[in-house]
Formats: sequence, structure tokens, C-alpha cells
Amino acid sequence: MDYVNAFWVGGAICALSQILLDRTKMLPGRIMVLLVCSGAVLGAVQVYEPFMEFAGAGASVPLLGFGNLLWKGMKKAIDQEGFLGIFKGGFTAAAVGLSAALIFGYLASLVFKPKIKK
Repeated sequence: MDYVNAFWVGGAICALSQILLDRTKMLPGRIMVLLVCSGAVLGAVQVYEPFMEFAGAGASVPLLGFGNLLWKGMKKAIDQEGFLGIFKGGFTAAAVGLSAALIFGYLASLVFKPKIKK
């Protein structure tokens, strides 16, 4: 049942994002920022953690989960280091994922020879 919940929740998040793309004049970057900020806000009001326990990877993998990860890292750093944790916590919590994205993106560019659109 965990796989089913992850599938339909992740699909619903993606479908809502696609509806925003199709029905509004919002650009993809703004929708991505909206999703990350929404995940952080939902984490701050203690709603995202039970949602993530229910949906598993369907809630933790999309951009909502990234926003929640940034929030958790920032909250932990604020508790340990005070005000400076606001600036440091999100980077510390997401460092592995961001590093992997940069490294694999670079390796893919070496293999597939990217071209600029004209």
C-alpha cells in the first residue's frame, strides 16, 4: 500500500503543477519556487511530517519535500547556533542532494554533448 500512496500523492502533486502551468500565466521557475516555499511553510506549521509519513516518497521526492528538508535543516541549525542558523541550516541539510545533482548533471553534459537552443 505504501507504493500506491506514494504513486497517487506524487502524481497529484505533479498534476497540480501541470494545471498551474497550463491554466495560469505562471512561468515554470515561479511554480518551482511556489512548491519549495509551500513545502517549507507546511513543515513550519507541522503539517508536512504526517503527510510525508502517509505518502512516503510521493511527498518527500518532489519540490515540496525539498522545501520541507530546507525548513528542517534551518530549524535544527537555529536551535543549535541561534540566528546564524537561518543562513547555514538549509545548505547543510541539502548539501548531499545538491552536490549529487551538480555532479551527475556535469557528467551527463560530458556524455550527451548539450546544445544551446536556437
